[in-house]
Amino acid sequence: MPKPYQPNDKWSQKAAEEGYRARSVYKLMEIDTRFRLLRHGMTVLDCGAAPGSWLQYVAQKIGPKGKAIGIDTTDIEPIADNVHLYRLDMMNEAALEAMLAQENIHQFSVVLSDIAPNTTGIKDVDQWRSVELTEAVLVLAQKYLKPGGKCVMKVFRGADFDEFLRKVKRDWKNVKVMTPKATRDRSFEVYVICEKH
Repeated sequence: MPKPYQPNDKWSQKAAEEGYRARSVYKLMEIDTRFRLLRHGMTVLDCGAAPGSWLQYVAQKIGPKGKAIGIDTTDIEPIADNVHLYRLDMMNEAALEAMLAQENIHQFSVVLSDIAPNTTGIKDVDQWRSVELTEAVLVLAQKYLKPGGKCVMKVFRGADFDEFLRKVKRDWKNVKVMTPKATRDRSFEVYVICEKH
């Protein structure tokens, strides 16, 4: 039986104490430590970036010479000078192209996605929607990542996961799956990390 949901667990308390907007920042920290994703001067895209905790961490790691773009369908409070925020849907290709032209960005070093569907409570439906969103992130990453650039995506495990992972392994290299320590016990999310050819 899954453990009951604890909105104010130790990770949430730690995030509040350290000034981060959400507990999920510790997932990215662990992924970054293991796979050495982020360095000074990089250009990073964060899809589904609200409320912005991942971007808070990214801003520190890429430094003033780097640039991070955060996109979400909801507004995000400003973070730092090297983080530019846009309210847009990543599936709206015209809006995305216009934003990148405005930013004068052609390619990213890293694409991040902690995006999740609005959950219904029906596991199979939620998992299918998660895979669908993650596939959209992959299309975007394939188009805008530099060769050798890395993509990190949250996806829900379930009936469609194995097929999804097979596709990623076919089209990307160095594909890894991990469950960071800050993931809730009752969650069936994992993170897929892959590198563009």
